[in-house]
Amino acid sequence: MASAQDIQSLLRFLSQDAKLPLAQAMGKIEDLKKAGLIMPSTIAKAELGTLKAIFADDKLAKQVLNAAKRVSKKRSSSDTTAVTPSKKPKPSYGEPLTPAQLEDSLALPQAELDENELTDAIIYTNRAPLVLAFGVTLLRYTMPGQPLSSRLSLAQAAVSANSRTKAVNIGIESGRIAEEEGWGEGQPIVKVMGRDIRVMKRWGYTWDAKEEEGSTQDTLKAEPSGAEEPALWAIDLEARKKSNLSDAAGPHRSSSTQLPIYTAQSARAYLLKSFEPSPERAQKAPTKKVKAVSMAEKERNLGRLLGALELLFESWSSTLSKDDLDKRAWGWYVRVRPEVEPGAAGWGGKGNVKLSEILALRRPAD
Repeated sequence: MASAQDIQSLLRFLSQDAKLPLAQAMGKIEDLKKAGLIMPSTIAKAELGTLKAIFADDKLAKQVLNAAKRVSKKRSSSDTTAVTPSKKPKPSYGEPLTPAQLEDSLALPQAELDENELTDAIIYTNRAPLVLAFGVTLLRYTMPGQPLSSRLSLAQAAVSANSRTKAVNIGIESGRIAEEEGWGEGQPIVKVMGRDIRVMKRWGYTWDAKEEEGSTQDTLKAEPSGAEEPALWAIDLEARKKSNLSDAAGPHRSSSTQLPIYTAQSARAYLLKSFEPSPERAQKAPTKKVKAVSMAEKERNLGRLLGALELLFESWSSTLSKDDLDKRAWGWYVRVRPEVEPGAAGWGGKGNVKLSEILALRRPAD
């Protein structure tokens, strides 16, 4: 008989490793239990036909099977690797991370706060990850009680909502966005860069406090009291709209335990890979080392960008209210975003972002 921890581990595998929407993953738990497929190792040995019968989709069945094989292979490899006495073994697969471990795993590169370093820096990116960086940094000031995991989730929701609206406006996609159709009705709302973001509360989630020392990656205040806002997840309304669960429930019914969310891990990964060196600089690197140099430079560029944004928001935080700071953030972003072609031709286009222009938006010194 499957324990509650087994079910939790299975759900984590389906949603994180197999990359199924959370609502869809939850809907398949019972069928997998009946088939005796509770662990990645048993799923990896299952017949593809069995999985096709459960997921009713060839592509999904193969996706889950391949994910199970990957996880099982990693688990088998780690089991045969000796652990030296001086090193603490990592939690085995399926063992949930503590809140502190989760927040630590999401750490971003150290923010560069040296103005001499930032003034001449130019990064090469497209608009969406720049919005994400703006949002993650802004939320430190507008919602300071939220941990990094929540800030990443909330900022990603703002990015996705903006992208979806833009795609409809320029004709790449059709139809109204999920929010306009009422898919988030009944859930709490917070503002991120002027956007209404539907959220669910992470009751009971506490995390270790750390000294931030001016950087953007450290975790925040621990053990919120009853008077403080709990940690939040941003709800992925478009995923909910598309899911079988949403089709059955309808737009005006919701259960906070069955709502797909924007994951902090995917938002973090997007940030880490999105800020390239200038094309001219990349061409100077030896061909065999371009990839390694590029990845290191991307992380360094992210640290520079986070530092410039930190200095911007810090300069205004003592004179603007949280609401006013949120209202101004979008206008600041528009002034520094990369130039791209108008309309569909510029969708996903990249350009230069001068960090000196971000620094120029700071509140003038008295």
